[in-house]
Amino acid sequence: MASASSLISPISHCGRVRNVGRLGSLGIARFLGIRRGRSGSVASRRRKVAWGDRAGRILVGMGSKLVGCGSAVPKLQISNNDLEKIVETSDEWISVRTGIRNRRVLSEALQMAQVTPEDVDIVIMCTSTPENLFGDAARVQRELGCTGAWAFDVTAACSGFVVGLVTASRFIKGGGYQNVLVIGADALSQYVDWTDRGTCILFGDAAGAVLVQACSGDEDGLLGFNLQSDGNGERHLNAIIKDEKAVDFRSSANGAPFSPPGKPSYSCLQMNGKEVFRFAVRCVPESILSALDEAGLAPSSIDWLLLHQANQRIIDAVASRLQIPPGKVLSNLADYGNTSAASIPLALDEAVRGGKVAAGSFIATAGFGAGLTWGSAILRWG
Repeated sequence: MASASSLISPISHCGRVRNVGRLGSLGIARFLGIRRGRSGSVASRRRKVAWGDRAGRILVGMGSKLVGCGSAVPKLQISNNDLEKIVETSDEWISVRTGIRNRRVLSEALQMAQVTPEDVDIVIMCTSTPENLFGDAARVQRELGCTGAWAFDVTAACSGFVVGLVTASRFIKGGGYQNVLVIGADALSQYVDWTDRGTCILFGDAAGAVLVQACSGDEDGLLGFNLQSDGNGERHLNAIIKDEKAVDFRSSANGAPFSPPGKPSYSCLQMNGKEVFRFAVRCVPESILSALDEAGLAPSSIDWLLLHQANQRIIDAVASRLQIPPGKVLSNLADYGNTSAASIPLALDEAVRGGKVAAGSFIATAGFGAGLTWGSAILRWG
Protein backbone atom coordinates (compact mmCIF):
# COMPACT_ATOMS: atom_id res chain seq x y z
CA MET A 1 0.00 0.00 0.00
CA ALA A 2 1.40 3.39 -0.97
CA SER A 3 2.11 6.06 1.60
CA ALA A 4 -0.59 8.63 2.20
CA SER A 5 1.97 11.41 2.11
CA SER A 6 1.62 11.84 -1.63
CA LEU A 7 -2.02 12.88 -1.18
CA ILE A 8 -2.21 14.31 2.32
CA SER A 9 0.16 16.34 4.44
CA PRO A 10 1.82 14.63 7.42
CA ILE A 11 -0.71 13.59 10.05
CA SER A 12 -0.70 15.72 13.18
CA HIS A 13 -3.93 15.57 15.19
CA CYS A 14 -6.46 13.01 14.05
CA GLY A 15 -5.11 12.59 10.55
CA ARG A 16 -5.73 16.25 9.80
CA VAL A 17 -5.67 17.16 6.13
CA ARG A 18 -3.75 20.22 4.98
CA ASN A 19 -6.10 23.17 4.51
CA VAL A 20 -5.33 25.54 1.65
CA GLY A 21 -7.77 28.31 2.50
CA ARG A 22 -10.36 28.12 5.23
CA LEU A 23 -14.05 27.63 5.76
CA GLY A 24 -14.47 29.81 8.87
CA SER A 25 -13.39 33.29 7.95
CA LEU A 26 -13.42 30.75 5.51
CA GLY A 27 -13.87 32.68 2.42
CA ILE A 28 -17.58 32.23 3.14
CA ALA A 29 -17.94 35.92 2.43
CA ARG A 30 -16.41 35.33 -0.98
CA PHE A 31 -18.51 32.31 -1.83
CA LEU A 32 -21.71 34.09 -0.82
CA GLY A 33 -20.85 36.96 -3.13
CA ILE A 34 -23.07 39.36 -1.19
CA ARG A 35 -23.01 42.87 -2.60
CA ARG A 36 -22.66 45.94 -0.40
CA GLY A 37 -25.56 48.35 -0.51
CA ARG A 38 -27.83 50.54 1.53
CA SER A 39 -27.75 50.47 5.30
CA GLY A 40 -30.41 50.50 7.98
CA SER A 41 -30.97 49.25 11.49
CA VAL A 42 -32.56 45.88 12.20
CA ALA A 43 -35.36 47.49 14.19
CA SER A 44 -36.29 49.87 11.39
CA ARG A 45 -36.64 47.01 8.90
CA ARG A 46 -38.85 44.71 10.99
CA ARG A 47 -42.39 44.29 9.81
CA LYS A 48 -45.37 44.65 12.10
CA VAL A 49 -46.54 41.27 13.37
CA ALA A 50 -49.93 39.76 14.02
CA TRP A 51 -51.22 36.66 15.75
CA GLY A 52 -51.98 33.58 13.67
CA ASP A 53 -52.69 29.90 14.08
CA ARG A 54 -51.61 26.87 12.03
CA ALA A 55 -51.76 23.14 12.81
CA GLY A 56 -52.25 23.71 16.51
CA ARG A 57 -49.30 26.08 16.89
CA ILE A 58 -49.79 29.68 17.96
CA LEU A 59 -47.58 31.67 15.60
CA VAL A 60 -46.71 35.33 15.37
CA GLY A 61 -45.82 37.34 12.30
CA MET A 62 -45.16 36.70 8.67
CA GLY A 63 -44.47 33.66 6.58
CA SER A 64 -40.93 32.82 5.51
CA LYS A 65 -39.61 31.67 2.14
CA LEU A 66 -36.32 30.59 0.60
CA VAL A 67 -35.29 33.17 -1.98
CA GLY A 68 -31.57 32.66 -2.63
CA CYS A 69 -28.90 29.99 -2.38
CA GLY A 70 -25.19 29.51 -2.81
CA SER A 71 -22.57 26.82 -2.28
CA ALA A 72 -18.83 26.22 -2.25
CA VAL A 73 -16.70 23.13 -2.68
CA PRO A 74 -12.92 22.82 -2.43
CA LYS A 75 -10.73 22.31 -5.47
CA LEU A 76 -8.91 19.33 -4.01
CA GLN A 77 -10.74 16.15 -5.02
CA ILE A 78 -9.90 12.69 -3.70
CA SER A 79 -11.24 9.79 -5.75
CA ASN A 80 -11.84 6.21 -4.68
CA ASN A 81 -8.79 5.23 -6.71
CA ASP A 82 -6.74 7.72 -4.68
CA LEU A 83 -7.94 6.10 -1.46
CA GLU A 84 -6.72 2.72 -2.71
CA LYS A 85 -3.23 4.12 -2.16
CA ILE A 86 -4.01 4.96 1.49
CA VAL A 87 -6.18 2.12 2.82
CA GLU A 88 -7.10 -1.37 1.72
CA THR A 89 -10.15 -0.66 -0.44
CA SER A 90 -11.30 -0.30 -4.06
CA ASP A 91 -13.54 1.93 -6.16
CA GLU A 92 -16.06 -0.91 -6.49
CA TRP A 93 -16.11 -1.66 -2.75
CA ILE A 94 -16.77 2.00 -1.87
CA SER A 95 -19.27 2.85 -4.62
CA VAL A 96 -21.41 -0.28 -4.09
CA ARG A 97 -21.69 0.32 -0.33
CA THR A 98 -22.00 4.12 -0.24
CA GLY A 99 -22.60 5.49 -3.74
CA ILE A 100 -19.57 7.79 -3.29
CA ARG A 101 -16.93 8.13 -6.01
CA ASN A 102 -15.27 11.42 -5.03
CA ARG A 103 -15.09 13.69 -2.02
CA ARG A 104 -13.69 17.23 -1.75
CA VAL A 105 -11.18 18.22 0.89
CA LEU A 106 -11.15 21.84 1.96
CA SER A 107 -8.92 24.20 0.01
CA GLU A 108 -10.94 27.36 -0.61
CA ALA A 109 -14.49 28.68 -0.84
CA LEU A 110 -16.23 30.39 -3.72
CA GLN A 111 -19.14 32.77 -4.17
CA MET A 112 -22.89 33.50 -3.98
CA ALA A 113 -26.08 34.95 -2.34
CA GLN A 114 -28.67 37.49 -3.28
CA VAL A 115 -28.93 40.31 -0.76
CA THR A 116 -26.90 43.27 0.45
CA PRO A 117 -24.96 42.68 3.70
CA GLU A 118 -26.68 45.53 5.53
CA ASP A 119 -30.08 43.96 4.88
CA VAL A 120 -29.20 40.72 6.70
CA ASP A 121 -30.77 40.66 10.16
CA ILE A 122 -29.43 37.33 11.44
CA VAL A 123 -26.59 35.00 10.43
CA ILE A 124 -27.04 31.39 11.56
CA MET A 125 -23.87 29.33 11.15
CA CYS A 126 -24.62 25.60 11.21
CA THR A 127 -21.35 23.74 11.76
CA SER A 128 -19.70 21.13 13.93
CA THR A 129 -16.18 22.09 12.84
CA PRO A 130 -15.68 25.77 13.74
CA GLU A 131 -12.22 27.30 13.62
CA ASN A 132 -12.90 29.01 16.95
CA LEU A 133 -13.98 27.15 20.09
CA PHE A 134 -16.66 29.81 20.65
CA GLY A 135 -18.08 29.60 17.13
CA ASP A 136 -17.58 31.13 13.69
CA ALA A 137 -20.85 33.01 13.13
CA ALA A 138 -19.67 36.40 14.37
CA ARG A 139 -16.53 36.18 12.28
CA VAL A 140 -18.57 35.30 9.18
CA GLN A 141 -20.88 38.23 9.98
CA ARG A 142 -17.83 40.49 10.10
CA GLU A 143 -16.38 39.11 6.87
CA LEU A 144 -19.68 39.60 5.07
CA GLY A 145 -20.12 43.14 6.34
CA CYS A 146 -23.52 42.37 7.88
CA THR A 147 -23.13 45.26 10.30
CA GLY A 148 -26.68 45.15 11.64
CA ALA A 149 -26.97 41.37 12.01
CA TRP A 150 -26.97 39.20 15.09
CA ALA A 151 -24.91 36.05 14.52
CA PHE A 152 -24.78 32.72 16.32
CA ASP A 153 -23.77 29.09 15.75
CA VAL A 154 -25.92 25.96 15.66
CA THR A 155 -24.25 22.63 16.38
CA ALA A 156 -26.39 19.67 15.37
CA ALA A 157 -24.02 17.77 13.08
CA CYS A 158 -25.67 16.52 9.88
CA SER A 159 -29.08 17.78 11.07
CA GLY A 160 -27.70 21.28 11.56
CA PHE A 161 -28.95 22.89 8.38
CA VAL A 162 -32.55 21.73 8.89
CA VAL A 163 -32.40 23.02 12.47
CA GLY A 164 -31.07 26.32 11.10
CA LEU A 165 -33.93 26.63 8.61
CA VAL A 166 -36.55 26.04 11.29
CA THR A 167 -34.81 28.47 13.64
CA ALA A 168 -34.73 31.14 10.91
CA SER A 169 -38.45 30.78 10.25
CA ARG A 170 -39.24 31.11 13.95
CA PHE A 171 -37.30 34.38 14.21
CA ILE A 172 -39.19 35.74 11.22
CA LYS A 173 -42.60 34.63 12.49
CA GLY A 174 -42.05 35.52 16.13
CA GLY A 175 -39.60 38.40 15.94
CA GLY A 176 -40.50 40.25 12.79
CA TYR A 177 -37.06 39.83 11.23
CA GLN A 178 -36.80 40.23 7.45
CA ASN A 179 -33.70 38.42 6.18
CA VAL A 180 -31.98 35.47 7.84
CA LEU A 181 -28.89 33.92 6.26
CA VAL A 182 -28.57 30.20 7.09
CA ILE A 183 -25.17 28.68 6.36
CA GLY A 184 -24.23 25.02 6.55
CA ALA A 185 -20.46 24.48 6.49
CA ASP A 186 -18.32 21.60 7.68
CA ALA A 187 -14.79 20.31 7.19
CA LEU A 188 -14.93 16.84 8.68
CA SER A 189 -11.81 15.78 6.78
CA GLN A 190 -9.98 17.36 9.73
CA TYR A 191 -11.42 14.75 12.11
CA VAL A 192 -11.19 11.63 9.96
CA ASP A 193 -8.64 8.89 10.53
CA TRP A 194 -7.31 8.50 6.99
CA THR A 195 -6.17 4.95 7.78
CA ASP A 196 -9.70 3.86 8.81
CA ARG A 197 -11.53 2.47 5.79
CA GLY A 198 -14.87 2.66 7.61
CA THR A 199 -14.85 6.48 7.82
CA CYS A 200 -12.26 8.00 5.49
CA ILE A 201 -14.20 6.87 2.41
CA LEU A 202 -17.31 8.77 3.49
CA PHE A 203 -16.59 12.38 4.33
CA GLY A 204 -15.84 15.53 2.38
CA ASP A 205 -15.86 19.30 2.97
CA ALA A 206 -18.22 21.97 1.63
CA ALA A 207 -20.37 24.98 2.45
CA GLY A 208 -23.83 26.05 1.36
CA ALA A 209 -26.31 28.76 2.28
CA VAL A 210 -29.83 29.99 1.75
CA LEU A 211 -31.46 33.32 2.41
CA VAL A 212 -34.75 32.97 4.30
CA GLN A 213 -36.93 36.05 3.89
CA ALA A 214 -40.16 37.32 5.41
CA CYS A 215 -43.25 37.05 3.23
CA SER A 216 -47.02 37.04 3.51
CA GLY A 217 -48.65 34.04 5.14
CA ASP A 218 -50.00 32.63 1.89
CA GLU A 219 -46.46 32.59 0.44
CA ASP A 220 -45.02 30.67 3.39
CA GLY A 221 -42.23 28.38 2.25
CA LEU A 222 -41.82 26.29 5.42
CA LEU A 223 -45.01 24.24 5.48
CA GLY A 224 -44.20 21.75 8.21
CA PHE A 225 -41.31 20.38 10.22
CA ASN A 226 -40.28 17.74 12.74
CA LEU A 227 -37.17 17.80 14.95
CA GLN A 228 -36.01 15.00 17.25
CA SER A 229 -32.99 13.70 19.14
CA ASP A 230 -31.95 10.66 21.14
CA GLY A 231 -28.81 10.92 23.24
CA ASN A 232 -28.80 7.15 23.77
CA GLY A 233 -27.41 6.84 20.26
CA GLU A 234 -24.36 9.03 20.87
CA ARG A 235 -22.15 5.96 21.09
CA HIS A 236 -22.85 5.12 17.45
CA LEU A 237 -21.46 8.34 15.96
CA ASN A 238 -19.17 10.75 17.79
CA ALA A 239 -15.83 12.53 18.07
CA ILE A 240 -15.34 12.72 21.83
CA ILE A 241 -13.00 15.22 23.48
CA LYS A 242 -10.01 13.67 25.22
CA ASP A 243 -7.66 15.23 27.77
CA GLU A 244 -3.91 14.85 27.76
CA LYS A 245 -2.68 13.70 31.15
CA ALA A 246 -1.35 16.60 33.19
CA VAL A 247 1.44 16.50 35.79
CA ASP A 248 0.21 16.49 39.39
CA PHE A 249 1.59 19.01 41.86
CA ARG A 250 0.69 20.33 45.32
CA SER A 251 -1.10 23.60 45.88
CA SER A 252 1.09 26.30 47.45
CA ALA A 253 -1.94 27.49 49.41
CA ASN A 254 -2.80 24.37 51.42
CA GLY A 255 -0.58 21.59 50.11
CA ALA A 256 -3.49 19.69 48.61
CA PRO A 257 -2.77 17.65 45.45
CA PHE A 258 -3.89 19.41 42.29
CA SER A 259 -3.93 18.23 38.70
CA PRO A 260 -4.51 21.06 36.21
CA PRO A 261 -6.60 20.22 33.16
CA GLY A 262 -4.60 18.98 30.20
CA LYS A 263 -4.81 20.44 26.73
CA PRO A 264 -7.99 18.99 25.20
CA SER A 265 -8.23 17.51 21.74
CA TYR A 266 -10.88 15.58 19.86
CA SER A 267 -10.66 11.95 18.91
CA CYS A 268 -11.05 10.97 15.29
CA LEU A 269 -14.61 10.51 14.14
CA GLN A 270 -15.99 7.15 15.32
CA MET A 271 -19.01 5.53 13.66
CA ASN A 272 -20.93 2.28 13.88
CA GLY A 273 -22.12 2.25 10.28
CA LYS A 274 -24.66 -0.55 10.66
CA GLU A 275 -26.40 1.11 13.61
CA VAL A 276 -26.46 4.51 11.91
CA PHE A 277 -27.97 2.91 8.81
CA ARG A 278 -30.70 1.20 10.84
CA PHE A 279 -31.45 4.42 12.71
CA ALA A 280 -31.70 6.48 9.51
CA VAL A 281 -33.97 4.15 7.51
CA ARG A 282 -36.27 3.76 10.52
CA CYS A 283 -36.51 7.31 11.86
CA VAL A 284 -36.16 9.55 8.81
CA PRO A 285 -39.29 8.33 6.95
CA GLU A 286 -41.32 8.71 10.15
CA SER A 287 -40.05 12.25 10.62
CA ILE A 288 -40.84 13.23 7.01
CA LEU A 289 -44.35 11.77 7.28
CA SER A 290 -44.94 13.77 10.46
CA ALA A 291 -43.82 16.98 8.75
CA LEU A 292 -45.96 16.16 5.69
CA ASP A 293 -48.95 15.64 7.96
CA GLU A 294 -48.44 19.09 9.49
CA ALA A 295 -48.16 20.54 5.99
CA GLY A 296 -51.35 18.78 4.89
CA LEU A 297 -49.55 17.03 2.04
CA ALA A 298 -49.12 13.43 0.92
CA PRO A 299 -45.77 12.00 -0.21
CA SER A 300 -47.13 11.93 -3.76
CA SER A 301 -47.42 15.75 -3.65
CA ILE A 302 -43.67 16.18 -3.26
CA ASP A 303 -41.71 17.31 -6.30
CA TRP A 304 -38.31 16.51 -4.81
CA LEU A 305 -36.90 14.46 -1.94
CA LEU A 306 -33.68 16.03 -0.64
CA LEU A 307 -32.01 14.07 2.14
CA HIS A 308 -28.74 14.64 3.91
CA GLN A 309 -26.21 13.06 1.58
CA ALA A 310 -24.81 10.39 3.88
CA ASN A 311 -25.05 7.14 1.96
CA GLN A 312 -26.85 6.27 -1.28
CA ARG A 313 -28.34 3.12 0.23
CA ILE A 314 -29.92 5.22 2.99
CA ILE A 315 -31.29 7.67 0.43
CA ASP A 316 -32.72 4.85 -1.68
CA ALA A 317 -34.22 3.06 1.32
CA VAL A 318 -35.97 6.19 2.63
CA ALA A 319 -37.31 7.03 -0.84
CA SER A 320 -38.63 3.48 -1.19
CA ARG A 321 -40.41 3.59 2.17
CA LEU A 322 -42.05 6.88 1.20
CA GLN A 323 -42.88 5.50 -2.25
CA ILE A 324 -41.10 8.40 -3.94
CA PRO A 325 -39.71 7.37 -7.35
CA PRO A 326 -35.97 7.68 -8.08
CA GLY A 327 -36.64 10.44 -10.60
CA LYS A 328 -37.78 12.70 -7.77
CA VAL A 329 -34.73 12.13 -5.56
CA LEU A 330 -31.92 14.70 -5.51
CA SER A 331 -28.46 13.24 -4.97
CA ASN A 332 -24.93 14.54 -5.54
CA LEU A 333 -23.33 12.19 -3.03
CA ALA A 334 -21.16 10.52 -5.67
CA ASP A 335 -19.29 13.76 -6.30
CA TYR A 336 -18.82 15.17 -2.81
CA GLY A 337 -19.31 12.46 -0.19
CA ASN A 338 -20.91 13.24 3.16
CA THR A 339 -20.41 16.97 3.80
CA SER A 340 -22.44 17.03 7.04
CA ALA A 341 -24.39 20.29 7.56
CA ALA A 342 -23.39 21.47 4.07
CA SER A 343 -24.86 18.53 2.16
CA ILE A 344 -28.48 19.75 1.89
CA PRO A 345 -27.77 23.37 0.83
CA LEU A 346 -25.05 22.16 -1.55
CA ALA A 347 -27.42 19.74 -3.31
CA LEU A 348 -30.21 22.32 -3.27
CA ASP A 349 -28.02 24.97 -4.85
CA GLU A 350 -26.96 22.61 -7.64
CA ALA A 351 -30.58 21.60 -8.26
CA VAL A 352 -31.77 25.21 -8.42
CA ARG A 353 -28.94 26.29 -10.72
CA GLY A 354 -29.42 23.19 -12.84
CA GLY A 355 -33.08 23.98 -13.39
CA LYS A 356 -34.50 20.98 -11.53
CA VAL A 357 -35.95 22.92 -8.62
CA ALA A 358 -38.15 25.77 -9.85
CA ALA A 359 -40.29 28.39 -8.15
CA GLY A 360 -43.18 26.67 -6.40
CA SER A 361 -41.49 23.26 -6.15
CA PHE A 362 -42.37 21.25 -3.03
CA ILE A 363 -39.31 19.73 -1.36
CA ALA A 364 -39.21 17.21 1.47
CA THR A 365 -35.83 17.52 3.16
CA ALA A 366 -34.32 15.74 6.15
CA GLY A 367 -31.04 15.76 8.05
CA PHE A 368 -29.83 13.03 10.39
CA GLY A 369 -26.65 12.19 12.21
CA ALA A 370 -24.58 12.52 15.36
CA GLY A 371 -26.34 13.12 18.62
CA LEU A 372 -28.28 11.24 17.52
CA THR A 373 -30.33 14.02 15.96
CA TRP A 374 -32.71 14.08 13.05
CA GLY A 375 -35.20 16.48 11.57
CA SER A 376 -37.24 17.15 8.48
CA ALA A 377 -38.89 20.12 6.80
CA ILE A 378 -41.39 20.51 3.98
CA LEU A 379 -40.35 23.45 1.83
CA ARG A 380 -41.74 25.41 -1.07
CA TRP A 381 -38.94 26.99 -3.11
CA GLY A 382 -39.14 30.65 -4.11
